[in-house]
Amino acid sequence: MKTLGCLLVLFTVLHGAAQDQPVRIAEEQRGNRIAFYGLNEDFKDYDVLFEVKGSNFRQSKARPRWIRIPATSKVLLKTIILLRDKTPQYTYSLKVNDSLSPRALKPESTVIEVPPKMITPKKPITLYTFEECSTCDTIVNQLKANNYHFKEILLSEKPSVKESLSKMLNQSLDSLQHPIINLGGHLYTWIKDYETLLAEVEK
Repeated sequence: MKTLGCLLVLFTVLHGAAQDQPVRIAEEQRGNRIAFYGLNEDFKDYDVLFEVKGSNFRQSKARPRWIRIPATSKVLLKTIILLRDKTPQYTYSLKVNDSLSPRALKPESTVIEVPPKMITPKKPITLYTFEECSTCDTIVNQLKANNYHFKEILLSEKPSVKESLSKMLNQSLDSLQHPIINLGGHLYTWIKDYETLLAEVEK
């Protein structure tokens, strides 16, 4: 059990275990009522089965039904009524199914803003950049624009890293025109553009 203000969600994802909590629950209290909303932060539709158990509140005695939450939408799943001068204690569970049923309820929904998903490349990307680099900013900006996970290290702020890289490459870094890129543990100094970088990542 839990008291008002705490949040506990039990996710059981069916037919889609790879999804990382595509639906979450948001609570909103108004007066003596608490509304539970399902927020679908994925770009596909889901059916959900939501149930609240506990004490010191009233709720509909109807059997829980599967409810459709469209992609990037918010749907009211349930409302409970608090008992006067009582502190509600409750837990709730949420089952999420991406195999849509024609019998699922389809209540009114509200579109929500969902940031684009970040892309995790096949090989971890670390860029060592420096002010004299003629292509660094372009590559970094394109990775950001396309929502790639990557790490950027500015060598002017990490002199010890610069020294270590110089020894590993056996050359002065001041003569380089392109970023030093670490792809899965291998260093590259000749990658000059975003397209070439992605090609190497996919190899």
